[in-house]
Amino acid sequence: MFASSPPSGGTRAPLTIAIDAMGGDYAPEEVVRAAAALSLEPSGRNVQLLLVGDATRINALLHGLRHDAERIAVHHTPEAVAMHEPPHEALRRKPAASILVGARLCAEGQAQALVSAGNTGAAVLACRQMWKRIPGVRKTALAAVYPTEMRRGEKDDPFSLILDVGATLDVTDDDLCAFAVMGSAYAARISRNPRPRVALLSNGSEAGKGPAEVVRAHARLRRHPGIHFVGNIEGVDIPRGSADVVVCSGFVGNVVLKMLEGVSETVVRLASYAYKERLLWRVGLMMLSGGIRRLKDLTDWQQYGGAPLLGFDHLFIKAHGRSRARALQNAVKVAARGAGTGLAEEIQEGLRLMPPPQESGEGDG
Repeated sequence: MFASSPPSGGTRAPLTIAIDAMGGDYAPEEVVRAAAALSLEPSGRNVQLLLVGDATRINALLHGLRHDAERIAVHHTPEAVAMHEPPHEALRRKPAASILVGARLCAEGQAQALVSAGNTGAAVLACRQMWKRIPGVRKTALAAVYPTEMRRGEKDDPFSLILDVGATLDVTDDDLCAFAVMGSAYAARISRNPRPRVALLSNGSEAGKGPAEVVRAHARLRRHPGIHFVGNIEGVDIPRGSADVVVCSGFVGNVVLKMLEGVSETVVRLASYAYKERLLWRVGLMMLSGGIRRLKDLTDWQQYGGAPLLGFDHLFIKAHGRSRARALQNAVKVAARGAGTGLAEEIQEGLRLMPPPQESGEGDG
């Protein structure tokens, strides 16, 4: 489904999703293909698409594709940030870069969310320059989804959310608590899971395990009236799906995410190697082929779109740099599901309800 109703029900107001048409390894061709296909989906009639980039190239590509012209607009800007460019320098030299202009259009109210497969650092920096943080948010968080054994929500969603995965390397307990609130509010909308289980990633399940900021965050989150906090989990619990939202620092989260991405690739490579080596292994792998295909499906990043940047007054979805049309379509769908649902307001209220740090001596021991 292209877009969904907010958790509380009701009719969705019309949405405009800005898309960085020049961002990504296969831009603008695959971006325009994605927009053309989305414009024809009847389930997304309340969503308008605003392509930001070189209008000459974009319009030429649209001319050769079947699309609904009433649902696609093009905002011309002559510059773009390449994948390899240093973010700060690139945005300083290119004030008309498509990602920066896209963020500005959201800030001006011309769009409610932004999607890009381009330079991650430049995208995050553009949002920081153009958007406001939600009151109470000290640091923003880049989240990512990963496959698990468990299913959740009315969509039977196999994906859990982990944040932060790189936007904030050093965190305090305030930051971890804010990440928990933001992740819970976002997961409730995307997975349609009204009560997502939230956990802190630590080196033990006990309340007193982990760095000081994790221990302090644990003590506060377990007293939050609006968070379904299930305590600490360890790394082994992540693929099991013991939590729907896993909270950690950006440094830890980035390491975990890269490891999870590598696991499925390694399994598939080993299976291919074993298949060529021995007949017995080949027979065994044939029996397991259904499970291996399922693993590939679960870990296929193209089907879940992209990673949200949370904590701003607008929603940004970062698609994978290698995204083609299918992945970009899903990234826009995720943006449409998350935007216009009161996400920022719920995060602000969740932060207001956050219990203060406990006095010394009142910890878990």
